[in-house]
Amino acid sequence: MKCMNLKIPSPISGGVMLSYKCSAECKHCMYLCSPRWSADWISEDNLQRGLSQLAGKIIPSPYGADRISLSHGLHFSGGEPFLNFNLLVKAVEMADELNIPSLFAETNCCWCKDDKTTREKLKILKNKGMRGILISVNPFYAEYVPFEMTERCIRICSDIFGNNVAVYQYEYYRLFKMLGIKETISIEKFLELTRNQYFFDRVEMFFMGRATYNLKHLFPTNSAESFFTMPCYPPIIRNWHNHFDNYGNFMPGFCGGITLGNWYELDDILENGIDLNKYSVLGYLVNNDMKGLFRFAVESGYTESLDGYLSKCDLCLDLRKHLVKQGDFDELKPKEFYTHT
Repeated sequence: MKCMNLKIPSPISGGVMLSYKCSAECKHCMYLCSPRWSADWISEDNLQRGLSQLAGKIIPSPYGADRISLSHGLHFSGGEPFLNFNLLVKAVEMADELNIPSLFAETNCCWCKDDKTTREKLKILKNKGMRGILISVNPFYAEYVPFEMTERCIRICSDIFGNNVAVYQYEYYRLFKMLGIKETISIEKFLELTRNQYFFDRVEMFFMGRATYNLKHLFPTNSAESFFTMPCYPPIIRNWHNHFDNYGNFMPGFCGGITLGNWYELDDILENGIDLNKYSVLGYLVNNDMKGLFRFAVESGYTESLDGYLSKCDLCLDLRKHLVKQGDFDELKPKEFYTHT
């Protein structure tokens, strides 16, 4: 029997996106963030509403509420959250007052232009209740952020937060140090310096979001049918590491452009579930997986890409981009997501 009422597990960890606006336009970004987005920063009222819904649900790092772990606690992100430092401070303060554990922020370090300002901002956040920080390091950010800024952030964060500094991904940090990189570097130059693409195989890579537009020339592709029986990994419906955006969208896992409802009303979603009769795209994904969604899209004029697909996420996004042009699907939000590449 097909599931027509989808019960959503209570989220135990995740990230709050203060905005989709970013200082960079990384070729791999899951959420298509860039400087071209309207900032539309989340209001303090909505932030309070949403965080109040998450309070009591988020569980701490296995090492304790004062420690951070990538898939535990709550982090503030974007886009780049430090582009609106005052809002980030307020978000940390609100979450700490609600006793939400293992609070941290995710950053690309674009704001770390000198030691003094970097240290001052980090101290303010720590005093407001932030426990640590996640620093993004990879060749995609390195096209926009000088590596010396990344090094500055890591060094000063280590002084302030101690062991609560996560470098994602450390393998790239180690490689950049070995190559002696200080400024920005293009992907093409990076690949030239490393002579081949071997390094992509040694770190975690998600072929979703903007990666589906920019990386097809680097990796093999497959037909749509090859993904019909492949399970989503990580699972689309799960209780850990979901994301909550500035438009109120409760996103399942890493799935940009899909919403399970308004996270400001999370308790109602958890209590009543989601009526899949009203959300056909979600219905196909839950009940028929990619095969069902593909057939549904074909019925409305979708044509399979001759270039193939990098991943199941690539196929899913392409199908949804087609469908969002055909009708009003409430689960395909924010609509702006589908206008950016």
